[in-house]
Amino acid sequence: MIIRAIEEARRIFERMNNYAIYRITETIRIMLFIVLAMIVFNFYPITTVMIILLALLNDLPIMTIAFDNTQLATKPVRWDMRRVLTLSTVMGVIGVIETFGLLLIAKLLLHMEGGQLQSFIYLKLAVAGHLTLLVVRTKGPFLSKPYPATALLGAIFGTQMLAVLIVGFGFLVAPIPWSYIGLIWVYCIIWVFIEDQAKLHLYKHLDLSGKRHASFLDCVQERFHSHTC
Repeated sequence: MIIRAIEEARRIFERMNNYAIYRITETIRIMLFIVLAMIVFNFYPITTVMIILLALLNDLPIMTIAFDNTQLATKPVRWDMRRVLTLSTVMGVIGVIETFGLLLIAKLLLHMEGGQLQSFIYLKLAVAGHLTLLVVRTKGPFLSKPYPATALLGAIFGTQMLAVLIVGFGFLVAPIPWSYIGLIWVYCIIWVFIEDQAKLHLYKHLDLSGKRHASFLDCVQERFHSHTC
């Protein structure tokens, strides 16, 4: 009974930790992008209605994280805000770069303007946000175990389909071609692997388990043993 209680407490901690990382990441990603887009391009990249839709569509998947599968820590756990803020900031900045890249594609290659451009960016933020949730929910590769819970995947799939239908049929926003919707998905899927690799390298650095750290520790151990022999 005590062991089960400890395991459940660790699961709750991991879920809360993942929730905090995701929330901070999304806040940095959306707010920083909006401000920079207004400064650089002098226009609002998304409307007030789109911000409300983003908040609503993000709430359901993030609530189901309470039922997500987590990997239990082998050591006692505690809050490490330095780790949380570092990971969130890096992931958020990557998201801003990712969104600016798609914005430039839309303006320079697709020649989109006005409401269509805003719908284009809105869908990108919706898609990338949920894919980022799959990345930050685990310390390992996002395609490895523990896999997302059925409730989390169902919530992500349902809200993503709703976001696609909103921009595809132009409900409350300007409609965009279905080919552009496919382009957004391909673009976001490519970037999710980039985000995942960045996360893995950052965790290695924070855990002092990267190649440089390992070689340094090996060197120290060799010198220590040579002096003690």
